[in-house]
Amino acid sequence: MPVIAETHSHSVASGHAYSTIQENARAAAQAGLGFLCATDHAPAMPGTAQEVYFDSISEVLPDRVEGVTVLKGAEVNILDYQGRLDLPERVLGKLDWVIASYHPVCIRPSGVAEHTQGWLAVAQNPLVDVIGHCGDGRYPFDLDTVIPAFAQNGKIVEINAHSFVCRPGSAENCRRIALACKRWRVPVVCSSDAHFSAQVGQVEASLALLREIDYPQEWILNLDYDRFLQVARQKSGRPLARMEEN
Repeated sequence: MPVIAETHSHSVASGHAYSTIQENARAAAQAGLGFLCATDHAPAMPGTAQEVYFDSISEVLPDRVEGVTVLKGAEVNILDYQGRLDLPERVLGKLDWVIASYHPVCIRPSGVAEHTQGWLAVAQNPLVDVIGHCGDGRYPFDLDTVIPAFAQNGKIVEINAHSFVCRPGSAENCRRIALACKRWRVPVVCSSDAHFSAQVGQVEASLALLREIDYPQEWILNLDYDRFLQVARQKSGRPLARMEEN
């Protein structure tokens, strides 16, 4: 069953991605997707967009591009193991879809205790919607402590297809994380982490993993249009229209 939303995508604003948001939206439309989450890297990533970009995106970018509903978001960087992020609350509160991730260029990997502490702090941040590519083997953490915290705080865990080819240890780590999410009934999304328009919606590796462990389809949020629309309305705080209503 194909996804209906691309929940993690980058544009040229990220500095190391190679398509515009409009090109990504066009690719999403051609793939039959109803939603595109525009989640460029936040300012601590070298070469990416600055705070003013994210502060302005909700006013400048239309809700519908190339016939696809666009959620205006960011992939924020976790800056320390107390959960500090690289966009202020004032800006985060204006965004529709906020992913929080560890990146080595923004925070040096440490140990299990520190990574666990960081994720627990992020879990308690009400402005974070999605936990980004936490299967990265450079940042091991205590699943039995962190995954229940994600569940208790209403976080969505991302199963990032790009991780399988670029982040060490992700294949096996993502499987363990998905099993823990299944045990604790944590909702997930499958994302491509696209850095070029041709990658938008390419999440088969993530879906295959979830099929392998018999993950309940109703907890995979971007498999169903109405389910994802409800989540998008909740996370954005906006009455986003159905496609046929425009």
